[in-house]
Amino acid sequence: MIQALLILAGVTLIPALELRASIPYGIFGMKDLLSWPAVVSVCVLTNIVLGWMVFLIMVPVFNLFRKWNWFDTKIWPFLEKTRHKIHPYVEKYGELGVALFIGIPLPGSGVYTGAFGAYLIGVNKKKFMAANVIGVLIAAAAVTVLSLLILHGTVGDDSWIAKLFLKQH
Repeated sequence: MIQALLILAGVTLIPALELRASIPYGIFGMKDLLSWPAVVSVCVLTNIVLGWMVFLIMVPVFNLFRKWNWFDTKIWPFLEKTRHKIHPYVEKYGELGVALFIGIPLPGSGVYTGAFGAYLIGVNKKKFMAANVIGVLIAAAAVTVLSLLILHGTVGDDSWIAKLFLKQH
């Protein structure tokens, strides 16, 4: 059981996957080992802590890397692109926009890009911490509900939702 929990946490730490992949993986692939509430709890806690850690390490990392030209030419443009992606949400909804950006369970959103974007547009630490928790809970709720609907046959095997979450042979 400890190994299963560590695997779930590990999948949650993977950029672009996060709990959007680890919750379905746990619900479908580990249903004999872990209950779905245990799966969701591990994935949510891991994703929340991940977002906080990413946000907190940005100041020293960026201060160090901005001293090198390659960072400004290779990496900084990507970070600016992330900033432009999240900025409309923050302009329209304030810090709740960061939470919505993190919570949308689609590729390109999540705690990594949410933390980068929030840092780049100057969201303070306390506000980001709250937005991160709200966003992770939104994403977890959406992914969990869809996964459970599929698991219990409420959503048919031929539906686009099932095809999105299940590898079919």
